[in-house]
Parts: sequence; structure tokens; C-alpha cells
Amino acid sequence: MKYKDYYQILGVGRDASEEAIKKAYRRLARKYHPDVSKESGAEERFKEVSEAYEVLRDAEKRTAYDQLGRNWQAGQDFRPPPGWRGGGQRAHPGAGGFSSRDFSDFFESLFGGASGRSGFSGMGGGFATAGQDQTAGLDISLEEAYQGGQRAVQLQSPERDASGQVTNRTRTLNVKIPAGVTNGQKIRLASQGSAGMGGGPHGDLYLEVSIKPHHLYKLRERDITLELPLAPWEAALGCKVEAPTLGGSVTLNIPANAKNGQKLRLRGRGLPGNPPGDQLVALRIVNPPVDTEAARELFQRMERELPFNPRDHWH
Repeated sequence: MKYKDYYQILGVGRDASEEAIKKAYRRLARKYHPDVSKESGAEERFKEVSEAYEVLRDAEKRTAYDQLGRNWQAGQDFRPPPGWRGGGQRAHPGAGGFSSRDFSDFFESLFGGASGRSGFSGMGGGFATAGQDQTAGLDISLEEAYQGGQRAVQLQSPERDASGQVTNRTRTLNVKIPAGVTNGQKIRLASQGSAGMGGGPHGDLYLEVSIKPHHLYKLRERDITLELPLAPWEAALGCKVEAPTLGGSVTLNIPANAKNGQKLRLRGRGLPGNPPGDQLVALRIVNPPVDTEAARELFQRMERELPFNPRDHWH
């Protein structure tokens, strides 16, 4: 079936007030009423206008229709999204007495029920649709990702007021951050999404986690990497160094003749999980500054006495 842009049919914007919608309908209904119009296709055009007005004049139907968003253009192939369901809502006849059976398959797919093809039982009642799921971003620190915890989060939720205008409502939610949450993971808050229509359930809210950069660690999935600076003699002779981890400091045994860029692995010291990540310690040899005559003489002595050429492997 084809998607119908009811706002386009009536020639109004999506933020149009109820009064503007009513005014547009009356103008078009007079223009295309089959009893008076001489234009070609007036009856079909009148049915389209009546159907559009049927949806946009009703607050619940309009909000449900708006939940479809702007993902479709008029005339595109359309199928209701998963979770969308209708019930037995009586259609109000438009000008000229058109009934529910005069409405399109598109209308019936959104607001119809199980009572015959048109979806209207003729006994009144209401339709129900599940609210739309929503997604929002959540920035957390690496420490929060490791430890988990609680966070108060403020969100802006769009709502339509009595005049048909869309406004934002601020709400605060207490969010539990699970230990070991990773970049891009979504935290589901059941029934915190958009409100359902006609008594339908709320949608869910998904908070997509983004872990902020850290001044010490680099994160890749659940593994973290720490760059550990070493003096040349520490790397050459070997030593013990206190190294930080997210779970507290640990003592590292640096082997003699350690090389720049060499990595030591601390198993299970990354983000918690099943299995947990590791912490990689990348060694970086840092030369002391040669800013005194004594320092210069020491390096010159090393140059004379140590038969070392770091580029021997080029030959």
C-alpha cells in the first residue's frame, strides 16, 4: 500500500493547530464536494480530504500517526512498523456522510481492527497502539563503566499540547549503570519511551553508552591499555614498578633488557564481563634530559664504552 501524507493532503504543516486543520478541511471540502464540484476526480479527492481530517482532528489518531515520523514520503510503499496494532475505533463520517468503508487501506492498516476488512466494529470502543521506542545517548567515565553505579539522567521528551504544538518536557530518571558496560551498548529502561495511544503500553527507552576518553587508559572493547614510562636503566636492568589499574595499583616486574613498545598483560584487569577484559601495559623508554655537563659526560661515556648500535638489524 502507499503512504499517505495527511498534512500534505490538507496543505498544512505538521505543527498546524486544530483550528488551522479545521479551516483547511472546510475550504477543501467545499471545493471537492461531489454535489457541487465540477472538477475531475472530485469525489476521490473529497474522500482523501475527509480521511486526512478524520485523523488530524482527533488528538489520539494524530499523535499515533505522528509516531510514524518523517521516514516516508507520500506515495512510497508502506507497511506499519513492528509493534503497531489497531483496535475497533468508530470512524466519524465526514462531510457528505462518508463512512469508514470509504477510507483507504492505509487508514485501515493504522487504525483498523479485526472486525471485517474495514477494521471498524460499529460499536465504538477505542484503538490501542504501543508507544514508540526511543533512544538517547549516555556519556559515562571509564571508572563508571568499570564499577557500575547509579546516575540521575535528565531527558527532553516531545509532547503535543492542547493547541497541537510540540513542546519538550524535562524529566529525570535514575539509571542503573551495570559494571562492565561497553561502548555502544544500550541500557533498556522498560516503559520509559513514548506513551501508547488508546490505553496501549509505553514504548521502551534505550540509552546508548559512550565512554569518554581517559587521561591514562585507552579502551578497546573490554581491554584497556596503559603506557608505562621507564628510565633507560630501569628497562636495561629490570625493576619493580607500581602501575595503576582500574581496580587499584599492582606491582609489575619489569624484566631486564625490556624493549620500548614491549607489552605486559594483566589478565582480568580490564572491564568486567564474561570473560573480563585484560589490561595491557605498553613499555615506553624515556631518556633523561641532557641539561647539565655531568649528564652530557655520562652519555658520552656510554657512547664510548657500550658497543651498541640500534640499527645493526638494517644490515
